[in-house]
Amino acid sequence: MKDIKRHNRLVVLAVVILLLSLLHPQRSLLADPGIPADADQQQMLQKSLSIVEIDHEIDRISGQQDQTQKEIDKLEAQLEAKEEQIKTRQDRAGAIIRSYYMGERDNLFTILFSAKSLSNLIEIYSYYEMIMDQDNMVLSAYQSQYQSIKDTQRKMEQYYTELAAIKNNLIKQRERVLSLQKDLDGSIAGSSDPEAMKKMIKEFTAYWENVGIYEVKRYFSALSSSMDDLPEFIQSKKGAIRTNGTTYSIEVQENDLNDFLRSKNELFKDFAFHFKDNKVIAEGKSGNLSLQVEGHYSIENEPDNSILFHVDKLVFNGLELPDTTCHQLEKEFDLGFYPQQIVSFVKATDVTSTDQVLHVSLKLSL
Repeated sequence: MKDIKRHNRLVVLAVVILLLSLLHPQRSLLADPGIPADADQQQMLQKSLSIVEIDHEIDRISGQQDQTQKEIDKLEAQLEAKEEQIKTRQDRAGAIIRSYYMGERDNLFTILFSAKSLSNLIEIYSYYEMIMDQDNMVLSAYQSQYQSIKDTQRKMEQYYTELAAIKNNLIKQRERVLSLQKDLDGSIAGSSDPEAMKKMIKEFTAYWENVGIYEVKRYFSALSSSMDDLPEFIQSKKGAIRTNGTTYSIEVQENDLNDFLRSKNELFKDFAFHFKDNKVIAEGKSGNLSLQVEGHYSIENEPDNSILFHVDKLVFNGLELPDTTCHQLEKEFDLGFYPQQIVSFVKATDVTSTDQVLHVSLKLSL
């Protein structure tokens, strides 16, 4: 009996260990390979990281290309079907227009005056009205179908333009990867221990793909979530909003912003924003992981008036990531804020950052 109970405990323990291993995938178990002190080796790691990230961008662009081509194929099929439908309507509409041009419809109207009684007049007029209504229906249907074809053609032209830009971007990124790979292969071959260098690159690449990118996204996600509450924080901060007649201004001190972020998430305990000459720098460290984000704010009016953050530079554990990663994170996470959530009747017109202060100029939105 004791053996059975011991066996059952071992089974339960094994199941628990298995579940824990599933809940904590391999990426959390990988050790930080560390960054070598040698500048040449750092350069090789940075190139390998860029190759990995640009390869991911190529995959994204290829998927976008496939989706756009599918949309074009669908629109072409719709256009073909609509062109078939309009042929019949075109013939009928042409016949009606010719009848007006030849005066046939006018003859119908003159028949009204030949009526010999009121009942006869009403009967003739009802026929005339039915013919006019039918004419209008045919002409309206033709016009609607014709406009629909024009709209579809415009959409197709737009998709073709997008597809051309996507293909061009894809070619550029592939050329970029080939150039980087060529440089990297040459650097590895010229190193004192090519095999050891290959191993280091492989370990760091695995660490980035299984740990690094998830940690970077964790910070961006936390920042994006915190920014949702920034308008409320600015409203509550005495002196943050100032007015002078029809103009308004908002000033955000970097210390206030950092205190706000730390109050929202413990992740920012060792993370800080700095405002400098029209630059915004956010940097921090957690254990062996370090992150530096450099960017700037801009005013955007479409689709809404907003102050959007653009990622200009991203450095992970001392290695700078390519612009493709910056752009992708910028698309995925909204780190901007919306002035009309602070003061509903104004719109932002300018944003600058000087030493330790972010300045936003606003005016009345008419």
